Amino acid sequence: MSDTLRRVIYTPTAPVRRDVYSQAVVVDKTVYVSGQLGMDPVSGQLVPGGVKPEAKQALVNMGEILKAAGCDYSNVVKTTVLLADINDFNDVNEVYKQFFKTCYPARAAYQVVALPRGGRVEIEAVAVHGPINEVSSCL
Repeated sequence: MSDTLRRVIYTPTAPVRRDVYSQAVVVDKTVYVSGQLGMDPVSGQLVPGGVKPEAKQALVNMGEILKAAGCDYSNVVKTTVLLADINDFNDVNEVYKQFFKTCYPARAAYQVVALPRGGRVEIEAVAVHGPINEVSSCL
């Protein structure tokens, strides 16, 4: 039986506290991307303007991590969206559709009591490394 390969992903183009968690971990062909807040990677602060700019920055950060893992948004098969206020669901969806255009990943969305740094949205993802051949048409 062969060993399972585990690789930690790091890119300076996305925020991270390297002493606490990894931006992503690849196990064989599966990429687990840690939850991303709408934080500017340079300043380390949440972007101003509310849930839409935060969602956009969170997804930009995710894209940088996916790129560092050799993937892009088309490799994402599952996301989890955590919201400080479930009433922001539709606003986040507007931003989300700018990054996931077809063959949407499976997704769960939850309202939580609080997010780190007072964030309004956090998004995590699971992706599959390598080419994906669709066996059914995307909606």
